[in-house]
Amino acid sequence: MSQSETDFTDVVARAIAQLDPGLEKRLGQDPQAHLDLVVLTRRAHDEVGELLRSAVVSARAAGLSWEAIGGSLRMSRQAAQQRFGRSADARAADDGRRLVGLTAFNEIETLNAWGRHGWHSVGYGPMFHDVVHTPVQWEHRRVVVGGRGARSLEAAGWERIGSVWFPWVYFRRALDAPAEPGEPDGDA
Repeated sequence: MSQSETDFTDVVARAIAQLDPGLEKRLGQDPQAHLDLVVLTRRAHDEVGELLRSAVVSARAAGLSWEAIGGSLRMSRQAAQQRFGRSADARAADDGRRLVGLTAFNEIETLNAWGRHGWHSVGYGPMFHDVVHTPVQWEHRRVVVGGRGARSLEAAGWERIGSVWFPWVYFRRALDAPAEPGEPDGDA
């Protein structure tokens, strides 16, 4: 195993161990601790699987081919497409809209423009956000998964939208101002 692989394994193991700070000490004394480790590791495995699916959908949205994605996963183009090609297609509520053509470069600006008119995100996927309308203005933010930014926003009262769109986490908050009439310039 190379040094970088060892370092990666150590980082992942430390992250799992931090979920139960007393686990390491209990492993040498309590057989139940080993089952607790199995549960924590399964949860980490499930979460990493979701992050991988999000990363693949994000790579596709960025224009990368199934061949490039398959190669990076050490599988064929066909295997990658079969495993990850059927991403869930989130739907807006009956009274909502889907904003399309959004990229990492324009989505927050677009969401905040719609937010001034009372629309806020309720879900997202590759190059879209589903939004619903309310009578108040909204503000949106995006931060990197696992960074301090997410904890800071949550502590300041921001509401997480959905789960994770690797490598991003999205937040919204209602503002104490009535929604502007009409809609922003541009198509939904």
